[in-house]
Amino acid sequence: MSDVSTTAVKLPKNRQPALRVMPMPGDLNPAGDVFGGWIMSMVDIAGGIAAHYRARGRCATVAVNAFTFKQPVSVGDLVSFYADVVSVGRTSITVDVQVFAERNPESLFVVKVTEAKLTYVALDDHGNKRPVPPAE
Repeated sequence: MSDVSTTAVKLPKNRQPALRVMPMPGDLNPAGDVFGGWIMSMVDIAGGIAAHYRARGRCATVAVNAFTFKQPVSVGDLVSFYADVVSVGRTSITVDVQVFAERNPESLFVVKVTEAKLTYVALDDHGNKRPVPPAE
């Protein structure tokens, strides 16, 4: 985990997270941190929500373009996933997801724990690629 920073950050202002979750003891790896696969699945869900809204329908993940773990996540952290559509192709949608953990509610401390870029493809009712509608 290079580039690990313990500097407190602020949650993005004037935005709502795509997803907020508090990991449970069953989500831990043998080292006592939240299993990376759990975080990856939540990132995919958050990114999929943004892609779904932009595509106005069904989407499937086709690529994880980048994924960086910056800090471990612990039980008791409130984890917020912010998803932004960064590009739209004919049938594809690329989404950036930033993940923040809120720690120690008595003296709140926020850290950025993960960031990722994923690509989704819009699908029709039969599971075939379809064009992404124009932005509204």
